Order: sequence, then C-alpha cells, then structure tokens
Amino acid sequence: MPGKIAVSMMCADIMKLGDTLKSFEKNKIEYLHIDVMDGSFVPNMQLGVDYIKQLRKCSNIPLDIHLMIERPEDKLEWFDIQEGEMVSIHYESTNHVQRALNVIKNKGAKAALALNPATPLTSLDESLPDLDAILLMTVNPGYAGQPLVKQTIEKIRRLRDHLNQTGYKHIEIEVDGNVSFENAKIMHEAGAEIFVAGSSSVFHKNMTFNDSIEKLRKSINN
Repeated sequence: MPGKIAVSMMCADIMKLGDTLKSFEKNKIEYLHIDVMDGSFVPNMQLGVDYIKQLRKCSNIPLDIHLMIERPEDKLEWFDIQEGEMVSIHYESTNHVQRALNVIKNKGAKAALALNPATPLTSLDESLPDLDAILLMTVNPGYAGQPLVKQTIEKIRRLRDHLNQTGYKHIEIEVDGNVSFENAKIMHEAGAEIFVAGSSSVFHKNMTFNDSIEKLRKSINN
C-alpha cells in the first residue's frame, strides 16, 4: 500500500498559506496534520480551534488533528470534528481513553491513539478494537526540528508485527517526528504507513514543495 503524507501545518508560513495549500492539493497530499498543544500536556502552545475551522474553508484536504492536550474527552466538541478526518488523542493524556475514542468514531472520523517514545506498546492492547490508526511519536512532542529517538524504529517494527499477528492488520501506523527523507524510508520499511512531514522533508528550506513532496513519496513508496 502506498504511503500517505500528512503535512505538518505548524511548519507552514502563515503569510503564504493560500499558495501552500494549492501546492498540497496539486501534489495530492492525503492529510493536513494539525498539532493542537495546550502548554500543559506539552511545553508549547499551537494551532487552535479557530485556525482549524478556517482551514477547513480553505482546502478540501482532510484534517489529521493531533490533540496534545490534557483531558481531550472534555474538549472534543470544540473542534467540530468532520466525517473522514483523523483525530488522535494521547494515551498519556487521559484516564478515559475509550470514552474519547468513541466520541471521535461517533462523529464519523477515524480514531487514533498516540504514544510518546517511552510509552510501551502494551498500553495499546485494550484499545485496539476501537482504533483506525496508531500514532507513534518518534520524538518527544512539543517542538519541530528535534532529533529522532532511534529506538522508535524498532518500536514501529514491533507494532506492525503485533498488529499483523493479532488480527488488526487494518490499523494504520502513523509516525511523527524527524520524518526526514532518509528516516522516512527506514520508517516505511519498518511498517509505517502515514508520515507527518515537517521541516526535515516537505518544508525543507532549500526545496520547492513540488520537489520535496516528490522526494518524500519516493522515500516511502520504494
């Protein structure tokens, strides 16, 4: 199955947003990845409710909303989640994982559970029947431009093997953090299928979007 690209909108130049979205549509980008941070669960604040609502008016590309916020089950209604979008919550952010996932599913969106690099894969087992995707953080969340946590490559491989062996082959693995051209190839070989692309690939400062997207697709589809 061809890999999918979810472009990290926190890396987009707000002054060029219209042209940027046109380039993404032209290059058939699969998702716009929206990092929502509350300054508490992660040490940063990013992309809020109004930004998300306005972005839907500017592009037909489905949103991939990554909620790095505490108690997401209390806040999901803020986001006006749409059918066909992807919404991920963090396992570490709530004591009510299933409750939050069920809200997402009931709105017609794909439900994903995100894990930080040090969170073990065993945390997923009781939630697998509720999931469409699993988002593995390959850096500690909060900032762009961080180095890869190297042991997460083996974590991707172990997760794909586990899903295949336990009847959950349909669950997609998304990776987020230092998804460079080189790392994306290794992540794909390990079993990743959705790639959050930021400053080290699609938004590479020395490349056009056409060139960087083409290069990333070659990395994840060989």
